[in-house]
Formats: sequence, structure tokens, C-alpha cells
Amino acid sequence: MNSVLQSVSKIQIDRLFVHPEALDTVICQRVAAALPDLPIEMAEQTPLGPERDRLSADEYVRSKRSLWLTPFRGTFFKRCPGATQKKVLNCCNYHVLNLGSQCNFDCSYCYLQSYLQHKTLKIYTNVDSALAELREMAQEHGHLPFRVGTGEIMDSLSLDPLTLVSRDLIAFFANYPKWTLEFKTKSDFVDQFLDAPHAGNVVVSWSVNPAEIVNREEHGTARLAERLAAARRCRNRGFQIAFHLDPMIYFPDWQLHYAELVDQITSQFSPDDVNVISMGALRFQPEQRFLMKERFGLKSLVTSAEMWPSEGGKLRYDFQIRNQMFDFVIQRFRGHNSRWRIFLCMETPETWIQSLQQTPMQVEGLRDLFRPLPKLALETEVATQVTNGVQS
Repeated sequence: MNSVLQSVSKIQIDRLFVHPEALDTVICQRVAAALPDLPIEMAEQTPLGPERDRLSADEYVRSKRSLWLTPFRGTFFKRCPGATQKKVLNCCNYHVLNLGSQCNFDCSYCYLQSYLQHKTLKIYTNVDSALAELREMAQEHGHLPFRVGTGEIMDSLSLDPLTLVSRDLIAFFANYPKWTLEFKTKSDFVDQFLDAPHAGNVVVSWSVNPAEIVNREEHGTARLAERLAAARRCRNRGFQIAFHLDPMIYFPDWQLHYAELVDQITSQFSPDDVNVISMGALRFQPEQRFLMKERFGLKSLVTSAEMWPSEGGKLRYDFQIRNQMFDFVIQRFRGHNSRWRIFLCMETPETWIQSLQQTPMQVEGLRDLFRPLPKLALETEVATQVTNGVQS
């Protein structure tokens, strides 16, 4: 328990807002107990004023230290956004469960800068509604290999020592062994659930980059050595683990640093330990560049990068640079062991062919990830609501 208290002490929250309907929830009780010296401020509406189209750099920084506990009125469960771009990107059938929004870490490249303009972090307190949504899905699709992640619009574990939602989800997924639950994080906060009984279907994954990038661009996150140490603790308790080299960043001597990263992973883990390794290159919406420059200046490797319009309207590195980076890292992994399961995230079929000489369905160990799954009834219902103007 001391390790959990140490994790809580690393989380920097200056203000705690609570919606009246959230006050008596388990989540609110857990957070209040973890932060006993922080007064609760009641907020039925969005705290700190209405949301605007664009926060200033200072407002964005402050938003990461204010937390609002509130119920969520929408749909928790959906497909990964990559599924909407299947004509230009290979999709790995990932599904997301959103239990909050905004991230208390401050990576220079974070896509949430162009996506969220909240003045606070949000944690949704009606977790029972999210689990009921999943239970309804499981009644029809519990036999299918659904992969469900919680790290789309927030880090899966960066606030988990406060909420302990990981334990609720692990217990739920134990009832559906065909499904896989993934926590994706840049933290080392895993001790709060390591003793939880599980069905072997929980993946704890880390976004990783060379230490040079972590120290320079991934502000407030666990250092690379801390992430790898947390991964070892999870592996030793029977949890599956995964690594996401994403976003890979092009900079002087990048080969030296990414070679060192691969060697660190392969020296501490075997292909049998690691569920998958995914790779993706730096990408962001064009409008995001202005806020990144305002917040991090041209000293950042991200804001000074030469980027080009590409698939899905995002700015990316030149096609040849991406292929060069992917090929280098893939060959470095395969030089250690040919059995590493590697795939590309948010990339085109052409990039797959260039870097891996195969499409996902031709790679043993990846077919189940990329094999199309049936359209969910819930998705059809939401699409109908949007078409009819029901959902805002």
C-alpha cells in the first residue's frame, strides 16, 4: 500500500470540483479519500467558465491540475477512430471505453491539444453505466475477440491511484475471457491493481520512446526506466504487457537512440512476454502546430519538424522518412529475435508493404487483430441518432 500512496503523492491536483450527482458515488469517495487535504468545490456546470474554441497556453497548463468529477451522459464504448479511415489506413479492430477526458501529463506532441478544450480534467463517476453498456455488448458479442482500451482521450492509469477504476474493470473482464482489456499509459502506476485476480486477458501497455525524447518532449510522465520497471512488475504478476513506439520522432542521431531503446526492451523482455509491439510516426492536425509553438517554442523537436499533409488530413513526416524509421526499428527487433509481433498504427497499406513486406492479414500472430468484426448494434444506433439530429 505504501507504493500506492507514493503514486498518489506524484499526482498534482490543485482544485477538485464535484458535480452534485457525483458526490455520493464510489469514485468520488475514493478520490476524496486519496486527496483529504483538497476541499471539494461543487460544480453542476463546467467549472472555470464555459469551454472555448481554443485555450491559451496558460489555460491549457492549468487545466491539467484541476479535476472535475461528473457523470457522463453519452456512449462510453465505441470503435477506435482508425476504423473510420479504413479506406486509407489499416485498422486493428480496436475499441475504446472512455471513462474521462484530458490528460494530466503534458507531452509536446499530444493530439488532445487540437481535440479537447476543457478547462479541467474530467473523470466520469457513473462507471456502473459504462459496465452496463459493456454487459449489454457482451450478451451478443462475448464470444468474439474484442480488444478494449481505456486510453483514447486520457492516460489509462495516470489518475488511477485516485479512482482505482482499474480494479473494477479487471474484475468485470474476468467474466469475459475472450475479450481483452488494455490499459495504455506513460505512468508507472500499476501497484494499485497488481494483487487483483484476473483472467489473463488484461494487457498493460506503455507508450515508449528513447530516453532523450521522454526527457525532452514527454513532460510529467514516468521516465523510460520507470516504465520498463513497471512492465516487469506486471509481467511477474501474470499480466500481459505491450509496448507502443508511438509517436516515433525524427531527430539527429535518431538511429542511435532508437537502437538503444530496442536493445533495452529486448534485454528485459522476450517475445513471449510481450503481447504486441506497435509503431507509429509523429502526426497531428494542422491547427495543432500553432498551440504547440506557443507552448513549447521551436526548441521542441516536434514544433521544428518538417511535416507534410497526408492521410486523414494530418501532418506527417515524408513517406520515405517514415519508412526509413519503421524499417530500422523492425530490423533491430528482428535482429534480436524474429518472433516479435510488430504492427504499424494508423498507417497506410502502402507503408505496411514497404516496411513489413506484408499486409496485416499475412502476418502470423496479427491476423486475429485485423480480421474484420461485425458492426455493433450500438454503433448502428448512434449513427442513426446522429443522422436524425438526436445526438449533439
